[in-house]
Amino acid sequence: MSETATAASTSLSRGEIISIMSGLMLAQFMGALDQTIVAPAMPTLGRTFGDAETLPWVVTAYLLVSTAVTPLYGKLSDIHGRRSILLVSIGIFILGSIACALAPTMFMLVLARGLQGLGGGGLIALTQTIVGDIIPPKQRPQYQAYIQTTWLAAGLGGPIVGGFFAEYLHWSMIFWINLPLGLAAFLMTNSKLRRLPRHERPHELDLIGAALLMAMSVTLMLALNWGGVRYDWTSPVILGLAGVSVLLIAGLVARLRMAREPLIPVSILSNAIVFNGTLSVCCAMSVLIGLIIYLPIYFESVLGMSPDHAGLALVPLVVGTTLGAAVSSRIMGRSDSYKRAPIIGLCIAIAATLILWLAAPSLSLPMLELLLAALSMGLGSLLPVTTTALQNAVPRHEMGTTMALLNFLRQLGSAFAVAAFGTILLGLSGLARGGAHELLMRAAGHDMAGLSRGFGLLFLLTGLSLAGALFFLIRMEEKPLHDGHQTKA
Repeated sequence: MSETATAASTSLSRGEIISIMSGLMLAQFMGALDQTIVAPAMPTLGRTFGDAETLPWVVTAYLLVSTAVTPLYGKLSDIHGRRSILLVSIGIFILGSIACALAPTMFMLVLARGLQGLGGGGLIALTQTIVGDIIPPKQRPQYQAYIQTTWLAAGLGGPIVGGFFAEYLHWSMIFWINLPLGLAAFLMTNSKLRRLPRHERPHELDLIGAALLMAMSVTLMLALNWGGVRYDWTSPVILGLAGVSVLLIAGLVARLRMAREPLIPVSILSNAIVFNGTLSVCCAMSVLIGLIIYLPIYFESVLGMSPDHAGLALVPLVVGTTLGAAVSSRIMGRSDSYKRAPIIGLCIAIAATLILWLAAPSLSLPMLELLLAALSMGLGSLLPVTTTALQNAVPRHEMGTTMALLNFLRQLGSAFAVAAFGTILLGLSGLARGGAHELLMRAAGHDMAGLSRGFGLLFLLTGLSLAGALFFLIRMEEKPLHDGHQTKA
C-alpha cells in the first residue's frame, strides 16, 4: 500500500472514527436484527397470508441468499472500495425491506426476503473489513468488542421487538423499522468513508467462480435446511442436493486453481493463520448457534419452563459471549501473548460442556445458567482474537475477501450444526421429522428421557467441537500485531 494511502487512513480524527464506527455498528445491527426479529411474527404471517407451507421460506430465503453472496461482497470491496460497496449493500437491504413490508402474498414476501438477503450479505463482512481499514491491529480488539455488542442487542432485542410489533402494531413494522436505521447508517458512513484509502491495482472479477460458489452455497444450504425437516435425509431430494453440492465443490476447486485471478486467492487459502483461525471460529460459533436455537426446547420440554422463562434462560448464553469478547479484547490490546486468553476460555468452556453432558438433568437452574455463561464466555474470548489475527495476516487489498470467507464458512458451519443437532433430537425423541418449533409443540407425550439423552449428546458434541476450536487456535501462529496500519502491497 502506498504511503499516501497510509497517511490518509491514519489522518482520521477520533471523532471521525467514532462516527464511522457508529454507522458500521448500526449497519451490522440491521443485518443481525433481521435474523431474529422475524421469528416471533411467523405465526402471524402464516395466518395473514394463509400459506403455512411456504412460511419457512421467509427465513430460508434470507439465509440462502445472504450466505451465498458474502464472498462476492468481499471481493467487490477489494476491487471497487469499501464505501461504494457498503452503500450499495445498505441500499439493496432497504429496498428489500420496503418490498417485504408491501408484499401482498407469501410468495412475494419470500422473493422480497431474498432481495433483502442480497443486501444483508454485505453488511456484516464489510463492517469487519472497514474496522480493519481504519483501526491499527494493536488497537483493533477493543473496537471488535464494541461490534460484539450489536450482536447482543440484536439477539436479545430482536425477538422482543418482533413480538411486540406483530401483536400490538402490524407485522410490516418489522421491515419498516429498517428504513430509519438504514438511512442513519448511510448518512453516518457516506461522507466519512470517502477518507478511506483506495488500494488501486488491476483486478478481475471471477464470474465463473462466483457462480459456482453461489450455486454450491444454495444447494448445500438447502440440503442442510431441508434434511430431516421437510424430507428424510435418505430421500432422493436431499441425496440429489448433496450430490450436486459435491460436484459444484469439485468444480469450484478446479476453477480456483485455474483462474488467473480467482474469486478467493490461493494466497489466502494457503495462509496458515487464515486456515487455522477460520476453522477455529467455525468449530466454536456453529455449535453456539445450534445451542441458541435448540436450548429453548430443553428448557420448556425437559425442565418444564414457560416460553417467556425459557427466553430469559438464554440470556447468560448470549451475554456471556459479549463479556468474553470484551475481556479478551482488553487483554489482547495489552499483551503480545494474545492467544492465552481464548485458550484458557475454551478450556473452561469445554469443562462446562462435559459437566452438562454428565449431569445436566440433575443440575439446579442457577448452576445450569452458570455453566452456560462459562461456556459462552469461553466462546466469546475467541472472536476478537481470531478476527484481528486474520486481518493482521493478509495484505490490506485482500482483507475484504478474507473477512467475507470467514463469515461465509461460519454460516455454513452453523447450518451444519443446526441440522446435526435437529437430527439427533428428532431421532431420540421419537419424532420422525420436523423443525425445532414442531418438535417443541409435539414433544409432550413423547419420550422425554430420550429427549434428555439427546441434549446430553448435544452437550458432548459441543465439547468436541470446542476441542476442535482449541486445536486450531493452538496451531494458529501468534504473529505480532502491527502498531500502525499495514504497509504490505
